Amino acid sequence: MINALTIAGSDSGGGAGIQADLKTFSALGAYGMSVITALTAQNTQGVHAVHPVPPDFVLAQLNAVLDDIRVDSVKIGMLANAEIVSAVAQGLRRHQPACVVLDTVMIAKGGHPLLLPEAIAGIRGQLLPLADLITPNLPEAAALLGVAEACNEEEMQAQGHALLEMGAKAVLMKGGHLGGQESPDWLITPASVTRFAAERIATKHTHGTGCTLSAALAALRPRHSDWVSTVQAAKQYLLAAIAAADQLEVGHGIGPVHHFQAWW
Repeated sequence: MINALTIAGSDSGGGAGIQADLKTFSALGAYGMSVITALTAQNTQGVHAVHPVPPDFVLAQLNAVLDDIRVDSVKIGMLANAEIVSAVAQGLRRHQPACVVLDTVMIAKGGHPLLLPEAIAGIRGQLLPLADLITPNLPEAAALLGVAEACNEEEMQAQGHALLEMGAKAVLMKGGHLGGQESPDWLITPASVTRFAAERIATKHTHGTGCTLSAALAALRPRHSDWVSTVQAAKQYLLAAIAAADQLEVGHGIGPVHHFQAWW
């Protein structure tokens, strides 16, 4: 059994954050645990309020889990502010878990900021070196690098290599913001560059896709020999969840993907 830990914010609407991560872990046969960094008041129509958890309590949650339970992989999502970034980095340095997937969450799908600007420096300096894989979308990669957003796949690759030089061990550049019929992602490691692409699925219900993908990567990596096969399996799971999203009836806005489409 894989034991997977998510460090992220709570989504009261259930489609993203901690809730999406735990659903993904369960769907992929991993035992899920959580460290909650923030409470959000949100639904399918947007984020209405954010209440960060005190950094010392974030660290207390992290230490409580890792002092007692074998953790095979960690997924990091919403961190809210610089103090929480530092607390998480402190805990990871102490415990040194085997695999860390960092989803550089900065802005909710509806446009609400989920990371204060001053926290970006903490992610660059403290968390990138501790992560085995980071999964930025195009705006997030640009913010981390302090450059303009990539406009094509060549610029995506260049920014991925720049993030490696900044300290990341591997980068999955997500190209959903490029538009077009395909949604291309690029996995960039020191040894290889691999393109993944799939036809876009005609649905508006894509809330929590980034959280779900990074959680799937964390749940699946201990069972795979490398990141290429892990990304292939994680994307296969996510695409099936998106394709079944319209089967759900959740809210009046951008609904969640169907994490349990294989069972329900």
